[in-house]
Amino acid sequence: MSKLLTSGNIICLLTVLSLGIVSCSKELSRSSSSSTATTTSTSSMSSTIAVAVDSSASGTDSVYIIQPCANGYYRDSIASSALPAGITSYLDSAYSGFSFLKSYVIKDSGGTVGGYAVIVSYNGKPVGLLFNASGVLVRVLEQRQSGDLNGNGWHEGGRYGNRDGRQKDTVAISALPPAITSYFMTDYPGDTLLKAFKNYDSSYLVISRDSGVIYGTVFTTKGTFVKRVVLAAPAAEIASVAQTALPSTTLSYLTTTYPNYVFEKEYSLVSGSSVLEYLVVIDANNTKYALLFDGSGAFLSARTIW
Repeated sequence: MSKLLTSGNIICLLTVLSLGIVSCSKELSRSSSSSTATTTSTSSMSSTIAVAVDSSASGTDSVYIIQPCANGYYRDSIASSALPAGITSYLDSAYSGFSFLKSYVIKDSGGTVGGYAVIVSYNGKPVGLLFNASGVLVRVLEQRQSGDLNGNGWHEGGRYGNRDGRQKDTVAISALPPAITSYFMTDYPGDTLLKAFKNYDSSYLVISRDSGVIYGTVFTTKGTFVKRVVLAAPAAEIASVAQTALPSTTLSYLTTTYPNYVFEKEYSLVSGSSVLEYLVVIDANNTKYALLFDGSGAFLSARTIW
């Protein structure tokens, strides 16, 4: 495996293969690495940890969750019951129905806790999250396939191929399966369909609005209803906005909190000539999120869609 170093920090890799837990061949200490791979520098060592396995139609699909570690820190596996209550509460709220895959505590050489890395399965997809020592979310950790550990972190046709910026997952409203359009006509006749996507797992996400409320509705690949989520309920007009028009504060937050995320859609929620809020829908490692920011671009809230 190639060496991954960034400005004095080590990139620690958490090996994930979407579903089904397997035990680690060797737990890590500050001076050892697993048998999966070893990368070293003159000052420190990085490591990979096998935590799960998945057999897809195309065979085993290796996924790596990337967690930057400061020099002098190491990671120990811990039981989910040892996590701060705030982390479990956050997961219950943000990833309802999730299942644990692996949990780690991050410590310095003196044993002081610096944070926690948690890997869960959500709707059949791995999600890696980094929390600080108090259990507050720091970021949603980036994922890469084994052949994409260096460079941009994706390849054409790969699991994260949507990072090319061409929004190949976008589906024309007119091209939605008849079962989906019929469902809206019957169950939500007041909805105006705004945007649709076909997700990596072949499910569909449809963004719509009714009486000023913006919804995200998920369907299976056959058009069967799965869930409906309120993305924003503003007392304001809704207007589409270009990514380049978003405040720099918003763009900075997204880059920091969702590394290598993909923009899906952005809206401004306006009253007269004033922008009250921004609604941004993104894809991060094949999980879609809706985030609200105030008129200045400061983060307000995030909702996991699917």
